[in-house]
Amino acid sequence: MNTKELFAALEMLEKEKGIPMDYMIENIEKGIEVACKNYYGGNDEVVFKILPDKNVFDVRLKKTVVEEVFDPDYEISLEDAQKILKRKAINIDDKVAIPLDPKDLGRIAIGAARNTIRQGIRTGEKGQTLSEFKSKLGELVTATVERIDPKSGAAVIRIGKSEAMLPKSEQIGHDNLKEGDHIKVYIADVKTSEKGPRAIISRSHQDLVKRLFEQEVPEIFDGVVEIKSVSREAGSRTKMAVVSKNPDIDAVGACIGTKGARVNSIVDELGGEKIDIIEYSDDPQKYISAALSPAKVLSVEITDLENKNCRVTVPDGQLSLAIGNKGQNARLAARLTGWKIDIRPESGFFGEDEEDEKLEVAEDTTAEDTLELDDTAEENTEALDLDGEKTAEADVEADENTNEE
Repeated sequence: MNTKELFAALEMLEKEKGIPMDYMIENIEKGIEVACKNYYGGNDEVVFKILPDKNVFDVRLKKTVVEEVFDPDYEISLEDAQKILKRKAINIDDKVAIPLDPKDLGRIAIGAARNTIRQGIRTGEKGQTLSEFKSKLGELVTATVERIDPKSGAAVIRIGKSEAMLPKSEQIGHDNLKEGDHIKVYIADVKTSEKGPRAIISRSHQDLVKRLFEQEVPEIFDGVVEIKSVSREAGSRTKMAVVSKNPDIDAVGACIGTKGARVNSIVDELGGEKIDIIEYSDDPQKYISAALSPAKVLSVEITDLENKNCRVTVPDGQLSLAIGNKGQNARLAARLTGWKIDIRPESGFFGEDEEDEKLEVAEDTTAEDTLELDDTAEENTEALDLDGEKTAEADVEADENTNEE
């Protein structure tokens, strides 16, 4: 490879990998120094003259001019120095830079140089990857699916010039990713290890929903509407509390958009995941009542302010709706508000004084937990055994009815 080809290759590598040419040249210099040190008995006094714009790549090794050579690795005779440098003005004890052709170095020295250069480039790639991921930390980015592992279901995705892994556990349950798909992912964290930087990529993270609304709703991006809290069970349902800093702007309406256009585009991105948008309130009773939407709440009693415990009463016919399918509605409401919610029917037939029959939903309740009802409750609520599913269209219809009134 001549010098012109060398610089063309370095330039191509810079474009493809994003590694600066200066960094790669620096590692080439280190590699040649290592090779010289190994081949010339420890002599690593190498002088470089590298000018990419002029395709100049000149390497020289310094040696001392002597009358009689005892150590050819460090010394050169006056006659040889004059012959090589083609000049007479050379004196004994002068240090001269003798042109060096890297091809003349031994096989072992060349191997050592190659390893040093490769290691430098790998380090540069890792540095570029780390820098790229850190610049996008906590952000929503568009990635391209490169390939899918048929066994684990994990997807290798490309973000800019870097690759990352999207594990099956961080995908939305009904994601059916294919090679070439363009998807939005959230960069939750960046970690470094012996194998290099690793980005924690997710589509199930609750902040993915926040970033989607920031992109879709100008009022959120501008700071007029603030997202106070989000609770999510990825692929199934999300609850989000918002508040407006401008009394003339309806925070919930801004997020829903005209005829649900804004929220529906996000629902589509999330594969049909239901999104409940409620208005945040500093009054915990109002906030908890709204969080249990679409169920109607009759009253909220604060039983322990310090530990954030409350008792909620709902109409008998709305009990299943308040609890939701497998407790999902109440569970998400608890996570959204940060309160432990004890849901009871208006009739009180669960036995208010019996601790073992309380329907208490805590923040740490898992999706697998179920709320057990006795036989009487099941008979009374069978006709209204709703799963708490509330579509964005229902929100829009309620909003339009209000406007017409």
